[in-house]
Amino acid sequence: MNLLARWWGGKQADSAPVTRRWIVIDVETTGLDLLEDELLAVAAVGLHFGAEGAAPCIQLQDSFEAVLQREPVVTDKDNILVHGIGVGEQRSGRPPREVLEGFERWAGDAPLLAFHAAFDQAMMARAMTQHLSRTLSNRWLDLAPVAGVLHPAVGVQASLDDWLDHFGIDCAVRHQAASDALASAELLLRLWPAARANRCASFAGLQELTRQQRWLSRQP
Repeated sequence: MNLLARWWGGKQADSAPVTRRWIVIDVETTGLDLLEDELLAVAAVGLHFGAEGAAPCIQLQDSFEAVLQREPVVTDKDNILVHGIGVGEQRSGRPPREVLEGFERWAGDAPLLAFHAAFDQAMMARAMTQHLSRTLSNRWLDLAPVAGVLHPAVGVQASLDDWLDHFGIDCAVRHQAASDALASAELLLRLWPAARANRCASFAGLQELTRQQRWLSRQP
């Protein structure tokens, strides 16, 4: 049983026939510099849709978690305190090429969602280019502007912690990829009723919502 399942007490979501699949992803890195820092870990969980028009459900058995092997290892204590991936775990991680190929196969062509997705997308692209000489072709969606538009009282600048507090979502270990991916997936479920009320409860609808938010943010 993986970490995602253990945090939910081994519970599995409804196994209704799947017609669509989205993936919520989170990464941990050696820092926040998109040009210099590197991928340390990636975790993701599948969201499955059953009946047409129904809300997605989290499928814990459809999840991916891996720490990438690093040599030399990251020894910066402040960085390790953030993500908790110590020297031993870095050395015993899986080879980057194996992790990235595995994630690519597991994800398939499903859309990828993340909170502040531009960072996750950029770090995955750098790692894929470095180790596989290609990038993921999946579509991406940022949950941060989606949440801000659907619940403007909280604000488009709200952090993931702000949203978790707002909806009372428990996150087992913040800044741990698997935990953050699950918390972000739960955030999407909490946003779904507002998305449906605004007639944007689809990937294309949520993409259009983020485009509108970017356009509004540029207005004087």
